[in-house]
Amino acid sequence: MPDLLDWRATLHPQQVAIEVAGVDRLTFADWATGAYTVAAALRHRGVRRGDRVGLLFGARDWTRFAVAYCGVLRAGGVAVPLSDRLAAGQLAYALTHCAATAVVAGTDRPEPPVPADLPVWNCADLLATAATGAPRPDDPSAAPRPGDLAQILYTSGTTGRPKGVAASHANLTAGAPTHPRRLALAHSRRFLHAFAIGTNAGQTMLVNALTAKAGALTLPRFTPVRFARLVEADGTGTVFVVPSVAVELLDSGALAGRDTSGVQLIGSTAAPLAPAVAARLAEAFPQATIVNYYTSTEAAPAQTTMIYDPSRRDAVGRPVGGQLMVADADGNPLPAGTTGDVWLRAPFPRAYYRDEAANRVTFRQGWVRMGDVGRVDADGYLYLTDRHQDVIKTGAFKVSTLEVEAALYEHALVAEAAVVGVPHPVLGSAVAAAVVPRSPSGPDRLTLPVLRGFLADRLADYQLPARLLLLDRLPRNEGGKVLKRQLIDLFDA
Repeated sequence: MPDLLDWRATLHPQQVAIEVAGVDRLTFADWATGAYTVAAALRHRGVRRGDRVGLLFGARDWTRFAVAYCGVLRAGGVAVPLSDRLAAGQLAYALTHCAATAVVAGTDRPEPPVPADLPVWNCADLLATAATGAPRPDDPSAAPRPGDLAQILYTSGTTGRPKGVAASHANLTAGAPTHPRRLALAHSRRFLHAFAIGTNAGQTMLVNALTAKAGALTLPRFTPVRFARLVEADGTGTVFVVPSVAVELLDSGALAGRDTSGVQLIGSTAAPLAPAVAARLAEAFPQATIVNYYTSTEAAPAQTTMIYDPSRRDAVGRPVGGQLMVADADGNPLPAGTTGDVWLRAPFPRAYYRDEAANRVTFRQGWVRMGDVGRVDADGYLYLTDRHQDVIKTGAFKVSTLEVEAALYEHALVAEAAVVGVPHPVLGSAVAAAVVPRSPSGPDRLTLPVLRGFLADRLADYQLPARLLLLDRLPRNEGGKVLKRQLIDLFDA
């Protein structure tokens, strides 16, 4: 990774690599210089090869986070990106689990507070402090090698306690360009996103900043209006979203009257993009190609990509940067059209940090079990049925929550929807839908009989929701994924 930064700093020293709108800009030259300075300061303070260093930053600190991240790697350490929006218990667990030696933060007194036994160093202080007598960060004894561990990302924990996913330098740089003419996103001057630090989507944007011709553009706090202004700003040719951000942007009216013709690519990631939402994006951005990316923190950089195609509404695409397989419970490949476990394979695979039991379940000879059920058609397109733990077993049937959610999104008054299984004394589980109405009149008009009537021509009778919960918002994690376990608790209450 440090070599990649040096390459860009040599090619484009004065180009803006990352910009936080209204806050700060970072050129490649300043990024490289800052990383060298931070690396020297860290080694002077005792950080050695393989030491884990927590990086605790907020959205307005993307430029300093980028400098600190590459500084840790240049010092031979392992970066552990962490959002300042974590709960104190979540932060303490991550730092304890990875046995961090220190924390680099964006402020002197970070929130949430860091455990008292760990030193906390302000990134600004590291940049300002001369590391007198420190070993040169590019000394062979400190320089990282491709197989060395580079980062540990903690998963969202939607299915249990978060796990640390470890990635090597080789994994992070797999497929990186080696020639200036092969830089990604060449149609753009800037790519826009609002992803949180500490998420896999956020880290993808950081790597994009190193490998794309376009510079990264983000904002200190997401609001639909602020995001829409940047969509319209000169040079914004690519926009990355998660489905919840797409829905909020479309429903807010913030795009009304704005010129979106400069956007040529809309990329959606982190959660399934409902076909109805993809169609609305295509209408709002008439010059843009709408692309859905399917991957996971464990599988990256392997992924499938799907250009929105009304004739294949439910497909999530074909593999890019890796291999795809649908297999039986024993891991044996299944023929096209057969439903089974979805696996992706990437070069230089990742692994769970300090969790061999989980590794044996999820990783196998370079393949990553995605935790999803799906099928591949004869043309190689992947169709997801559901997450393993989300499939609802009601009576003699199995219900895909993704299929029911996609149908709910077609209703004009449904802004957001999530479907879960709730206990039923006879059927075992019943289909339950949590819905966020799109308009103030929605709660009065979105009743269970109305929704069931609307869905009757779209779903089988056993797929129709038996219970309905209207909410102001769906519970989501930092990555935009719905916390379905919390929804089940709301229905229980």
